[in-house]
Amino acid sequence: MTVPVSRRMVEVSGTEALWLLEGAAQGRLVYVQRESAVIRPAVHILQYGRLIVRTPAQAAALSGRAALTYHADEIRVAGGIGWTVTATGPAELIIDPDEAAHYRRTLPGWVHGPHDTLVRIRPQTVTGFRLAHEGA
Repeated sequence: MTVPVSRRMVEVSGTEALWLLEGAAQGRLVYVQRESAVIRPAVHILQYGRLIVRTPAQAAALSGRAALTYHADEIRVAGGIGWTVTATGPAELIIDPDEAAHYRRTLPGWVHGPHDTLVRIRPQTVTGFRLAHEGA
């Protein structure tokens, strides 16, 4: 007979949350469009306190937004332990051709085209949680 395991979420500091995010290779860009949440897979790097995100989203859907949200996690199916991090802040499209070429070489992503967008997010709000067993 299997005994159910109790799980808990433990909030981590913003510094630890950024450290977890830096160690992850992929996540999801989240934004609202026409009153619905849109979630796009993405790859990222954290450089100089800025989150550089490459995602298959149309640039027009992202431009002019006051802020964007990025979410990454690592949750092991067996046991349900791991972590989750969400970062939100002002964002801007990376449109400089040289800078964009650099990040397209750096971040593996989707074929360059209308659904291949590079965004720089300046995280202002970063929240993170470790997911653990009750006894841990």
